[in-house]
Amino acid sequence: MKPTWDYGSVTPWWGTEHRQLPYLHEPFNSDQDLEHWRTLGFTQTRFTGDMYDMRQPEPNWIDPFQRLLPLTHFSWSVYRMRPGDVLPQHGDTFQRFRQLYGISDVGQIKRYIVFLETWQSGHYFEIDGMPISLWSAGEWISWNGSTPHMAANLGSTNRYTLQITGFSENT
Repeated sequence: MKPTWDYGSVTPWWGTEHRQLPYLHEPFNSDQDLEHWRTLGFTQTRFTGDMYDMRQPEPNWIDPFQRLLPLTHFSWSVYRMRPGDVLPQHGDTFQRFRQLYGISDVGQIKRYIVFLETWQSGHYFEIDGMPISLWSAGEWISWNGSTPHMAANLGSTNRYTLQITGFSENT
């Protein structure tokens, strides 16, 4: 069976500036997923990590990604998962992105997750049933549409990623 996702890497050009961003926590945007997770036994009152996104001033190290990736539209969010943060399996709805660009077909939206730092014990990502760990800074995973994925930080250090969302008729 053909994977529903892809992977690659870039040589990191960013330093550790992402650690100092003024992150904010926003609740997960799907009441249906939240209810489902609770029926599975998740008892957290807070899902997801903290974000610093395109509604804030763009760090100068993000622009090269826009030139590197073949996307018609481009949005970004730097994401911090603290120890204990869990985001159970879900498929992205891209609600804000779809509204911003007037896109109805979720399948034409592409998501990239760039690991900003090398894997540390307890940091976890899974996509379409495939566990991902032991990554190096600069490695990325991408998928289209609502491919199921999850993330967690069961370790003792923060986990940092860059989420890039885009649209292209060639996606």
